[in-house]
Amino acid sequence: MRLVPFVALMFFINFLDRTAISFAGPNGMTKDLGLTAAQFGFAAGVFFVGYILLEIPSNLALHKFGARRWMARIMVTWGLVALLFTWVANSTQLYWLRFLLGVAEAGFFPGAILYLSLWVPTKYRCHILALFYLAQPLTTVIGAPLAALLIEAHGLFGLAGWRIMFFGVAVPAIVVGLVAWFYLVDKPTDAKWLTPAEQQWLTLELAKEDRSKTQAHGNLAGKALLDPRVWAFALIYFGLIYGLYALAFFLPTIIGGFEAQFGSKFNIFQKGLITAIPYLPAAIALFLWSRHATRRGVHNWHVGIPAFVGALSIPCALYMQSPTATVAVITITACAIFAALPNFWALPSRFLSGAGAAAGIALINTFGNFGGFAAPFITGAVKDATGSYTASMFVVGAFMALSGVLVMTIAAARSTHQSPSTPLPLKPNTRAG
Repeated sequence: MRLVPFVALMFFINFLDRTAISFAGPNGMTKDLGLTAAQFGFAAGVFFVGYILLEIPSNLALHKFGARRWMARIMVTWGLVALLFTWVANSTQLYWLRFLLGVAEAGFFPGAILYLSLWVPTKYRCHILALFYLAQPLTTVIGAPLAALLIEAHGLFGLAGWRIMFFGVAVPAIVVGLVAWFYLVDKPTDAKWLTPAEQQWLTLELAKEDRSKTQAHGNLAGKALLDPRVWAFALIYFGLIYGLYALAFFLPTIIGGFEAQFGSKFNIFQKGLITAIPYLPAAIALFLWSRHATRRGVHNWHVGIPAFVGALSIPCALYMQSPTATVAVITITACAIFAALPNFWALPSRFLSGAGAAAGIALINTFGNFGGFAAPFITGAVKDATGSYTASMFVVGAFMALSGVLVMTIAAARSTHQSPSTPLPLKPNTRAG
């Protein structure tokens, strides 16, 4: 109650600022800046280039300066960059600002995971991280209508609505970042809201876990990078992230096309509400599926089944004959993606440990996040080439199907060596942004 809601609020603002371009695009920005679908997709995806390049240096700085201070610094920095989107004048400026936003945000997500791990013993950590991860789908549930309200304030201060929206979602990052510097506490022994007995128990539990961790030799890191299973997991994560960001960046645009496709007319706020619809069931699916995995142990099908469901549903959405049916199928896709993601990271830890885990999971994370760049760019480019999003969505489905096939194959190969029934908690450094 003291930490998780606040850190989740930080993540909420993080994901909102990262995906704000998806609301701005179909509501005036694409037209005002003269962007093609491919240019819009490149602008959305170039964020991940800066993010990936600076993620490791940012994580090293986090260890040096402390998670509380570094996360607060990251928030203020990305808030200032996000504020500059208010006055972006052309596609070149948009590309650079998106790149710099990725640079500014680099390290926040693993920093938040590390921070929570410093407070929560392993046996409770999976549940706590699932609660934290709920902020991602809830960002769209709350953020899409909020963005629509800001866009409808068109003309305020002489600015276009989409520019007001960028301003409105940037300011909270700066404010909350400043608050975080003073509100968050680095470690249990500094928490005045814990009794001395509580401080002692928590400190001893965490210290006991640190001592019990196996310290692997450095050469295991090299072996992990050559392990074909690591590369398979990297491809699995790539497919899941590809689906996540194809949905996040282009769903508002697809909904904006309902008027031409079905003759249905919606105002900006109604479009925002429609965009939010898939994500509330997705948040519920994430919570329930993760709770099931926590209680029963993470099995291969906790990732594989959602991946296959997403692969089948996302291209089917484009063949529906009404807005209601289309949104219903997209909701199934969103539920599938968010059900798979929190459970994915329990799987690599079944065969990676020590330095091998650090190297292998860093590779999985880095390669997977290229999906964040590839998804919007390829989706936009294919749309420009074909004139519709049909082929683009089949590409998304193909990548998610590949994730499903690979995760089931890896699990089948592993099953003779380790029982899948034992719950495996998430390690503090095994989650990606």
